Amino acid sequence: MHDIARPASSDSLFVTAPDGLSLHVRAHGAVNSRLPIVCLPGLSRTEADFETLASRFASDPASPRRVYTFDYRGRGLSEHDPEWRNYDPRIELADVIAVTTAVGIDRAIFVGTSRGGILTMLLAAARPSLIAGAVLNDIGPIIEMKGLLRIKGYVGRTPRPRDYADGVTVLRRLFSAQFPKLTDAQWLAWAQRSWIEDGGILTARYDPKLGNTLQAVTPDTLPPPLWAQFDALPRVPVMVIRGLLSDLLSLDTVVAMRTRRSDLEVVEVPDQGHAPLLDDETTLVKIEKLVRRCDEASAT
Repeated sequence: MHDIARPASSDSLFVTAPDGLSLHVRAHGAVNSRLPIVCLPGLSRTEADFETLASRFASDPASPRRVYTFDYRGRGLSEHDPEWRNYDPRIELADVIAVTTAVGIDRAIFVGTSRGGILTMLLAAARPSLIAGAVLNDIGPIIEMKGLLRIKGYVGRTPRPRDYADGVTVLRRLFSAQFPKLTDAQWLAWAQRSWIEDGGILTARYDPKLGNTLQAVTPDTLPPPLWAQFDALPRVPVMVIRGLLSDLLSLDTVVAMRTRRSDLEVVEVPDQGHAPLLDDETTLVKIEKLVRRCDEASAT
């Protein structure tokens, strides 16, 4: 079986969801007094997307901290749900709360990509005291239909590649317009995060039935706005990251977010769309600065 290389300082933890499903979270680094970071991935993505970010913060020689990277139900090493309708943000929110409780998190900095950012905003309305800071990666209260329809077109429908080289071809076809300047090594790493090899067969790292949750998405069915949830984010450091080529988070929405929250930090990632990979030095340094601000705010 081929899997992603992991640093020695990370461990898999399994937590039982409120309905009995087994949920996986990877814990990076040692427990200490610093605010932990909780990373929540996109709709069909897994904790592996945060490997670069998690390793950087967990192994920081000056200020290492515990980092938790989540697999939602039906993704990664978490158990698939026999009822696909449970792949729902409200149930996933309950899962996030259950996992944070089980691992002893009272307060953390949340980094949410796409679906993970939605869950972070929902968490702000449900448990604002948990949030010491937030990074919303290419997501806001308004979801652009163009991007949502594009995602509907491939989740649960992506052909199974013969090998990782074929996987790269599949990913380039789907995402080259959003990510025109990725290197060959980055495409290969993306393929390895998207499929797992077992016995010479590549399998998607998520339950294909997840695609059923998007069946009702049409150009006439706009997702409900999440302004109330965004406004519920506590007065802690908050950053929104937008890929300049994103078709899911518009510049107009970012401007509206900034209007409602003047202290919102806005980071734009050139040559990337939905969602930025969070592996470039410039973006990581900006996240580090936000994390330090969270530390300072929590100490006062």
